[in-house]
Order: sequence, then C-alpha cells, then structure tokens
Amino acid sequence: QVQLVESGGGLVQAGGSLRLSCAASGRTFSSHPMGWFRQTPGKEREFVATLSRDGTSTDYADSVKGRFTLSRDNAENTLYLQMNSLKPEDTAVYFCAAGTPRYRVIRSNSDAAYWGQGTQVTVSS
Repeated sequence: QVQLVESGGGLVQAGGSLRLSCAASGRTFSSHPMGWFRQTPGKEREFVATLSRDGTSTDYADSVKGRFTLSRDNAENTLYLQMNSLKPEDTAVYFCAAGTPRYRVIRSNSDAAYWGQGTQVTVSS
C-alpha cells in the first residue's frame, strides 16, 4: 500500500515556475514507477510525465517537453515535478501516481495503482 500526498500547487503568472512534490508513505516507493497526470473540468485525466523506479527513464507529454522536469529521491520517498515557462493551458489539478512494479514507466491512467488527492495549479495570463 502506498499513500501519496501532493504539495506545491498554487497561482502563478504565465512564464513563471512551480515545483510540485509528491510525498509517499511506506517503504516500497523505490519499487514503483511514478508519474504525474493532470485534469481540467469536463476532461479526462491526461498524462504529463513519468519516471522509472531508478530514475533513469523518463517520458513527457509533448505539451510539456522542454519545460517540465521530473525527478525522484528514493531516500526521501519523494517525487518532484519542476514546471518552468508555465502557460495558461497548464492550469489543471495535478495528480501524482504510483504504478504497479511490473511497469517500467506509466503513461496511462490504467497503469496507475495509487493516486494522490491532487493539487491545483493555476496559471494566469
């Protein structure tokens, strides 16, 4: 069982930066591929970024490539999403997810075994 708690969301102007954190409980954090997804009202939750268990493999949605950077600290059981050059279209609730160990990375909602409660990111124009 993994419990995930996101933090770091907020209101920022376009072009600004935020860093989201996802703190995981339990001693199995390093066994799980991790990811961030986001959702806006009326739309399905969409993939943002993913990271393998050892942090050597990453993948990003085309819309955030070059602007967002995902990292993890397995010693601290924490996942980070550094978001730079934010745009109004990045406004969403951002969810941290842990995948089942059989996946190397997670790119779809169905790959996730555990979810955080979400943190709101609002980018003003």
